[in-house]
Amino acid sequence: MAEKVKFEMEFPMNVSTPLLYQYISTSSGLAEWFAENVISRGEFFTFVWNGEQEKARMIAKKSSERVKFRWVDENNQDLEYYFEFRIQEDEITKDVSLVVIDFAYEDEIEEAKQLWESQISELKMVLGSA
Repeated sequence: MAEKVKFEMEFPMNVSTPLLYQYISTSSGLAEWFAENVISRGEFFTFVWNGEQEKARMIAKKSSERVKFRWVDENNQDLEYYFEFRIQEDEITKDVSLVVIDFAYEDEIEEAKQLWESQISELKMVLGSA
């Protein structure tokens, strides 16, 4: 079976770091742009797209810096792949960027990147930074 490949994308964001963090680390924030609905129960987050549910566990978070989710199976057992959001702020210019780390099969990387571009475009509209 083919392995998924890790990829990373960086998006300039015209927004404050604390506000951006709220939209990548909370179920209500994620539901505004990432999925149709997001339900959190402790460390577990259920993401709903087109009636389909995917579940992930928040395995790392650092306020105003990053959040990392690992996909889990129906028994809440960790799967191999994760996705991560990192906020980077330039110390001199104070420019803020959101770095997305994800995995996709080699032949689906371009499609996955286009999906992230669309998702982040939605986030920017919600934040008023488009």
